[in-house]
Amino acid sequence: MKAHFGMIGLGTMGRNFLLNIAEHGISGVGYDLDAGKRDLLLKESNGMPLDVGNDLADFISKLESPRNIMLLVPAGPIVDSVIAELVPHLEKDDLIIDGGNSHFTDTDRRIAELDAKGVGFMGIGVSGGEEGARHGASIMPGGRKDFYDRIETTLQAVSAKVNGEPCVAYMGSGSAGHFVKMVHNGIEYGMMQLLAETYDFMQRVLRMANTELHRTLTDWNGGELNSFLVEITAEVLRKNDPDTGNPLVSMILDTAGQKGTGKWTSQAAMDHGVPIPTIDAAVSMRQISAQKAVRTNVAAKYFGMSTSADQSHSRTSVGELEDALFCAFILTYAQGMSLLQRASTESNYGLDLAEIARIWRGGCIIRSKLLESIRKAYSLDPTLENLILDKTFADLLNSRVSSLRKAVVAFNENGIPAACFSSALAYFDAFRTERLPANLIQAQRDYFGAHTYQRIDKEGTFHTPDWEK
Repeated sequence: MKAHFGMIGLGTMGRNFLLNIAEHGISGVGYDLDAGKRDLLLKESNGMPLDVGNDLADFISKLESPRNIMLLVPAGPIVDSVIAELVPHLEKDDLIIDGGNSHFTDTDRRIAELDAKGVGFMGIGVSGGEEGARHGASIMPGGRKDFYDRIETTLQAVSAKVNGEPCVAYMGSGSAGHFVKMVHNGIEYGMMQLLAETYDFMQRVLRMANTELHRTLTDWNGGELNSFLVEITAEVLRKNDPDTGNPLVSMILDTAGQKGTGKWTSQAAMDHGVPIPTIDAAVSMRQISAQKAVRTNVAAKYFGMSTSADQSHSRTSVGELEDALFCAFILTYAQGMSLLQRASTESNYGLDLAEIARIWRGGCIIRSKLLESIRKAYSLDPTLENLILDKTFADLLNSRVSSLRKAVVAFNENGIPAACFSSALAYFDAFRTERLPANLIQAQRDYFGAHTYQRIDKEGTFHTPDWEK
């Protein structure tokens, strides 16, 4: 019997994904240039229906036709290199599935190139890390619907489950899967930075020890803020360093890494004309964190402006900070979902935002209790332009936004950077303002560049040639 599913790339993600498949009784075969990784797969298979290919030709020969071959290799040129080596061995209607964090524009290009050769190509987003790959991820497939139908049973088997529902659904045509995963990661950037800013305020201004921080975040995770990121933040704050006895997080260098998906989200939002300031701010803060030497020099010149960490200057309670974070999480989700809504139309993806929220409830990094309410909002109105228009979320924000406003003031008064909290509040305030001062910008543009403007009292386009008179 030949295997139903193939995997190229037997690193942590690929190996665990294939083991997950086999554990559900679906036969698989893996391949990796590294013989050690092939051997490890066989060692961990424990009698499951798994095999390996000793070379690419051997790998291909062990797959049933038409072949379903997933790639879990680093995004970028390596994907193109693997495809180039693979294609000469393939036949018409064989399917290549890219499960990495590829840029959606690369996915569109690869679909077109392989279609011309009679070979199928899909881009699917996979979220959940090593644990998700092994025990259930949130999976976002995009491409031709008939190709998805071929692998739907396999993906459903290995996905996370919430109330018995698999956290996988067909996203849409073309690069829809990778686009949705990219926006997922952008939301992830925003939520992580919001938690980092919360941690910064709690330790520097409220002077909370790590044990107290752990207890507080654990309590928050038991309520409306229930989410994977709040849960793991609580666990991170509990861990002590075995070498020094200090909290481990305090021993970690404050320079955050990134692989580009946050930046791609910001770029795509700019291209679609959709504001996502909290996600943009999170990307910027990672970039600032990377400039450690510059920050050290600047801090030495402005030492007199550092926070006094005086409890009397906090001007916000732990409960209000919890409400502020809750509001900021909502506004971060709202920004990401609004980008998906616009891209669905402009890129002809045909996205179902209720389904996206549904499959994000389990397995993925941004899973949270809020996503069930988000799913309901888009189920009631699939064309909802912005999540904050939904009555449930409008009521939540109206009742809590004063805490967000108060928290932003407290951050500012204490000299604590709050780029994401501040941008979330500014986003909310801008959208709730019926008349923004953009009329002045239009007047300025017409003055120096004759760019014209529209009026509020009559139709048409106007230009004032003599602003200076």
